[in-house]
Amino acid sequence: MRVAVKVAMLAMSAGHPAIGDTLEDGVGEQLVHDFITEITTLQGQFEQSLIDAKGQIVDVTSGTLEIQRPGRFRWTYIEPYEQVLVADGLNVWSYDVDLAQVTVKPQSEALSNTPALLLSGAEDAMEQFVTEGSFVESGTTWVTLTPKNTESGFVRIELGFADQQLSRMAFFDNLEQTTLVDLSNVIVNEPIDQGRFEFRVPDGVDVVGTPAVTDATAP
Repeated sequence: MRVAVKVAMLAMSAGHPAIGDTLEDGVGEQLVHDFITEITTLQGQFEQSLIDAKGQIVDVTSGTLEIQRPGRFRWTYIEPYEQVLVADGLNVWSYDVDLAQVTVKPQSEALSNTPALLLSGAEDAMEQFVTEGSFVESGTTWVTLTPKNTESGFVRIELGFADQQLSRMAFFDNLEQTTLVDLSNVIVNEPIDQGRFEFRVPDGVDVVGTPAVTDATAP
């Protein structure tokens, strides 16, 4: 699995912007709460930069993002290589086109204590994080959160809001790698074709992992 998809499945990691004016307690928490509870769909484009412990950019990817709450999203990496990450509400599927390989994990396991849990709008998402405060830098309000359980590989998450809309994400992992995700052309609360959150394993592709099944699909 390539670095970009690893980061997305962990739900990313990133560099720290310069800290500006600190805001009053509760401002950032309200922004995140509204983002989780008031947005049912989100779609747009992204550019994702992976930065190593020395501050060097080692990977830059771009593509599209679609979210249908609760529990469904699709990351499509277009450049420089094609990869797809789909959460269908039960499992998370990662398809590397070049490697002809699909990795699958039960969604509850794959997203626990990760930023993807916040993006997918899980009802108990905020119960797994602590809001450490918020600050404003260059017109963006940054909210800092830390996971209560760091076994997922993340030590800190920062969500950036411009005009109360999520526009940037910064994530820090325990390997001192960082990822910065910039969103553009974002559209919220507009219908998305439900087929975008369904995944069918292509013919001839290897599958790694065991998907969770419902009572209806269990053998």
